[in-house]
Amino acid sequence: MKALPALAGAAGMVFVGGSVAVSGRLADAPLFTVQALRYTVACLLLLGWARWSGTRIRLPRGPDLLWLLGVTGTGLVLFNVALVQGSRHAEPAVIGVAVACVPIVLAAVGPLLEGRRPAARVLAAAVVVTLGAALVQGLGRTDATGVAWAAVTFAGEAAFTLLAVPVLSRHGPLGVSVHTTWLGAAMFAILGLAVEGPGAVFRLRAADLLAGAYLAVLVTAVAFVLWYTCVARIGAARAGLLTGVAPIAAAATGVALGGPLPSAAVWLGIATVIAGLTLGFVVRSEPLPTVESAHPRAHVVT
Repeated sequence: MKALPALAGAAGMVFVGGSVAVSGRLADAPLFTVQALRYTVACLLLLGWARWSGTRIRLPRGPDLLWLLGVTGTGLVLFNVALVQGSRHAEPAVIGVAVACVPIVLAAVGPLLEGRRPAARVLAAAVVVTLGAALVQGLGRTDATGVAWAAVTFAGEAAFTLLAVPVLSRHGPLGVSVHTTWLGAAMFAILGLAVEGPGAVFRLRAADLLAGAYLAVLVTAVAFVLWYTCVARIGAARAGLLTGVAPIAAAATGVALGGPLPSAAVWLGIATVIAGLTLGFVVRSEPLPTVESAHPRAHVVT
């Protein structure tokens, strides 16, 4: 196992999990306008990092642009819309459980996109992680519309990783992060102007801007690069197991902000997630090919 990429992916999921409480601060803010600003700031930060580190960002063309549009349209835009719409019909736990199923999809489909067969051990680990994450999240009430939006959220979360696999070997984690953030900023800006109007930016409060800044820096600019680096180095299947860290981070953040200590079910869920990660990463087996080894002629820009 390549420990550093796995730690990078886990760190990215910690930021994502910790963003749950921050995102709640934006419940009354103009959604599309905030997201447009968030991804604009994140893109500028990533471009600054690319310039400082001397990393060349390639312009996407042809099929690569289509893949990146797919990542952005589903994994960023549709995912965020589904989160908001779903919260109006379902309790947060319902959406969380839907997202918790993503490791199974990544374990099954990710290897196919990387040119190999799914590994039974990683699939089994994904099931264990999903069960543990569901225990951490708990169950909640919903209606049929809430279930539908939860399914869209699940699909968007899976697409964020799967649709990036074909372009990671050519554009690298930083390049994919840059392109998805500027595309996301453009899409949300168009939606913001059409739905919320150009004056929406003046309705933002200081708390909205602070929450948006946190999302832009840690949950987007930093977490995107960490996550895509992990996917590129260890493959989408095993990287998907690390999504089980996000609900644990969310629970820990809640306690740190003054919430109650986790219940017995949450502790059981945490132990189950750890068992799944152990099965997927620690148990000895044949090494799995990465995105890079699946495309040996491709050059990864890091």
